[in-house]
Amino acid sequence: MRRSLPIIAAALWWGSLTTLGFLVVPMLFANLATPAMAGAMAAKLFSAQTWVSIACGFLLLLALNRKDPDTGALKVPTVMKFIVAGLLLAALVEFGVSPRIVSARSDGSNLKLWHGLGTAMYVLQWLCAGATLWLLSRSSPQAASSQS
Repeated sequence: MRRSLPIIAAALWWGSLTTLGFLVVPMLFANLATPAMAGAMAAKLFSAQTWVSIACGFLLLLALNRKDPDTGALKVPTVMKFIVAGLLLAALVEFGVSPRIVSARSDGSNLKLWHGLGTAMYVLQWLCAGATLWLLSRSSPQAASSQS
């Protein structure tokens, strides 16, 4: 279980980003009465997703920081870069971009700019989580034994 914990955390991170960003939020806008209602609910869900991302990222950092001779094949420095980049993107969206979207919604200024920037940063975080999952699953002992 200890060896599979990083893969499970990476899968939860990538899967939750995928489900929320590409399934749940589009369904909100398609099915709720007004875009304002969908936007308000999406903002709450994205905020919750940030905390899922932070929890998974820190769990990954802790799990990959241990001294274990079995992680020799693991590309730990590369994986760590993707994890840290994903965490920074999550924090920037939550604490930098999201407040600007909320304020732009009320006064109408630069909403398109901030929404576009937040979307781009979310996609970059999704790519970081996907790269983390891919690298971890490729270098796991289970993956190595199944390729033989």
